[in-house]
Amino acid sequence: MVSTEYERRIAARFATFDQDGNGWIDRGDFNAAAKALLAEFSVTARSDKGQALYAGAEAFWQGMAGIADRDGDQRITREEFVTGAVKRLRDNPERFAEIARPFLHAALAVADTDADGRVTVADTARLLRCLHVPADLAGTVAAALDADADGAITEPDIIPAFSRYFTVAE
Repeated sequence: MVSTEYERRIAARFATFDQDGNGWIDRGDFNAAAKALLAEFSVTARSDKGQALYAGAEAFWQGMAGIADRDGDQRITREEFVTGAVKRLRDNPERFAEIARPFLHAALAVADTDADGRVTVADTARLLRCLHVPADLAGTVAAALDADADGAITEPDIIPAFSRYFTVAE
């Protein structure tokens, strides 16, 4: 895949992070994602799961800002996102996984309604819809994450897939 195709694909993923659609990613977008997940799964912000999710969102924001906010204005523009993803993460998707891990771990815990360490495919689709993934695509992606077809998704299933989605040419 040529670099410009890769850059276009990454730019399209920008909308996943730009929760309010204002044209940039900032701390508020990560907090909005956390708030939407908590509301969807009826988890209070003051609960242990809620606090872990907000802490994970903050860690994810700090990691993304450190990689992509080139001018230090606490906003990541689409251009900064593309440049950050292409130049800093393309050759090191594991770095992106480490930045995302606290948030994803906490998000999965919120979606794990029976606390068995596994999230159903249906609840994974709900989680993805909260992150502005279209409903039809969320269901397809959630089903694909269930590689062993046991009806459940775990952290080892989702973190590498999330990283690949944002960083690796497919």
